[in-house]
Amino acid sequence: MDGPECAWIQSLNLPSVDQSILQAAGMASEAGRSILSQSPSKREPKCTLPPEKVFSIQIGTELFRLSGASIASDAPSYFSRFFEEQLRLHGDVSNVRTLYIDRDPTTFQEIAKHLQGYHILPKDGPQFVKFFADAQFYSLPRLISQLFESEIFVRIGGRNFQIPRDIFSGPGDTPNFFTLGFAAFFASPTEVFPGLDRQGLLRPPAITPPSVPSRSGEVFAQLLHLLRGYPLDIRNEAHRDELLRDCRYFHLRGLEQKLIPHHISFNPIRKRDEIIIRLEDVRRSGIDIEDIPLPPGQNQTDVVSAGFVTYTRPFIDEKKYDLILEIGDESTVLDVTSRRPTFLGATKTRITSLLQIIASKKPNQNRLVQLDGSQPPPEDRLWASLSVDTDLTIDGEREYFPDILRDNTPGLEHLAEEPQRKRKRVDEGSIERPWVIRNGQWRLCLQPRAKGDGMDFVMVAVKLDVFTRQRTRNRMRTFLGS
Repeated sequence: MDGPECAWIQSLNLPSVDQSILQAAGMASEAGRSILSQSPSKREPKCTLPPEKVFSIQIGTELFRLSGASIASDAPSYFSRFFEEQLRLHGDVSNVRTLYIDRDPTTFQEIAKHLQGYHILPKDGPQFVKFFADAQFYSLPRLISQLFESEIFVRIGGRNFQIPRDIFSGPGDTPNFFTLGFAAFFASPTEVFPGLDRQGLLRPPAITPPSVPSRSGEVFAQLLHLLRGYPLDIRNEAHRDELLRDCRYFHLRGLEQKLIPHHISFNPIRKRDEIIIRLEDVRRSGIDIEDIPLPPGQNQTDVVSAGFVTYTRPFIDEKKYDLILEIGDESTVLDVTSRRPTFLGATKTRITSLLQIIASKKPNQNRLVQLDGSQPPPEDRLWASLSVDTDLTIDGEREYFPDILRDNTPGLEHLAEEPQRKRKRVDEGSIERPWVIRNGQWRLCLQPRAKGDGMDFVMVAVKLDVFTRQRTRNRMRTFLGS
């Protein structure tokens, strides 16, 4: 008597089981365990048990009697292999012994209904994993296929969900928390319990229903609503932050890109598609540069052209948009006379990283920054550009940038959207003070230097909300709880 399965049956101390039965059981078990790893062309076409005969199977403490037709309805399986071997050894159904299996009889009651031709569905997560494990253990190919096509039971924050297996098939949404953390439920039938030797397996490993108690069931329900393709009314920024937080937790990167704040539009004056997106939401893979030829008469270098920085949301967009970067949190300070922006805190790190990415997109990046691409660009390569097109609010008042300080950077005049005309002038005192930019939108450009020694980074101001006095900032404060 060989094999761990025979040893397991022998350990049951059944007095009526002889050596030949044990040997047959071991052979049947090994054959049944390898069913799922065989290709369809190698599987036996049908069960050879006589359909009118009845066979006894004891599961735990309960005895079940199933006809050959019922066993053959989902074969080849552990049962069909075992009883076929019994018939081969004894030649008569009357001499076939009862098959004893130490599993849950309550679960097998439902599996017996499946073998008798009824469609069974798990009621909840615990019952689903019992069906899932026993279908694998008994090697029931039709039930395994049915369970792999059914919905997955997941419990999120005390709330039960039934989700289709293909719900995460969108670009960027796989792999994710579920396909990695609960891989057994999302694998193919031949890949369940990876690394486990099926031959000689006494029983499958214990598995629990997918459960994430630390997240909100209400938020997850809204994410599922979005994954199914339905629109969702986002009430406010706090609501959006909740959705994004759980998107990132579950690693649904494609859905995250749909939820991040952005605005896409076609600018009829510039005749360009544009996207407004926050600095912290920009991803490296979406950055690119579109070259724009300089107007006639401008200095040409071997880089030959200025360029707009474009952006494509990963996994979502198929076309490129001119990038308009939104930077808030009072993290930008602008010296108007020198046109030098200074960035504070995390914004400084993000801007440095972004400029490195932009530099790496140019074929001749040494000419661009005169450093290798792993180093941040020197400060004298970064400029701010304000023009007649900039929508400007200074200390709570809508203003126009004075003609004398309008940007005259060579090569950027042709980017202006409106003709010059007489406008209200900014208070000259505010020009002398540093501008703290509460929130700003900037179009990013690359501009050849007049001396032909490389390129500059230019942040073209589109819309700025600025304060220059402490009193203005204090006026914007609110009392706690108000």
